[in-house]
Amino acid sequence: MADLDKLVEELSALSVLEAAELVKKLEEKWGVSAAAPVAVAAVAAGAASAGAAAPAEAAEEKTEFDVVIKDAGPKKIEVIKVIRTLVNLSLTEAKALAETPGSKVLSAVSKEAAMDAKKKLEEAGAVVEVK
Repeated sequence: MADLDKLVEELSALSVLEAAELVKKLEEKWGVSAAAPVAVAAVAAGAASAGAAAPAEAAEEKTEFDVVIKDAGPKKIEVIKVIRTLVNLSLTEAKALAETPGSKVLSAVSKEAAMDAKKKLEEAGAVVEVK
């Protein structure tokens, strides 16, 4: 069996982009989605605590949003600058994020924060989606 403490130390040293790439590779290799277990667990917990009210809970408004770059657009340098102000990344990491379509700039943030980030990125020239 692997030395779990050593594995935790190695994973803790990953950058945000490296961690995101690791998640993608594991999802592909195992044929799963990292988001699915969280959603299933939340619904199961709601069903256990609320009984018949679980379907009503599932229909509630979403509270966490992801900001995803679809395309950096023609002013990539401006987009990179905005990314660096939104997320504490190095220039290299922010550049890689801007150049990778489908990259999450922010994850699990409030609607207001997501919309603010979307506005700033779009003003810099990026094509952005809030999920």
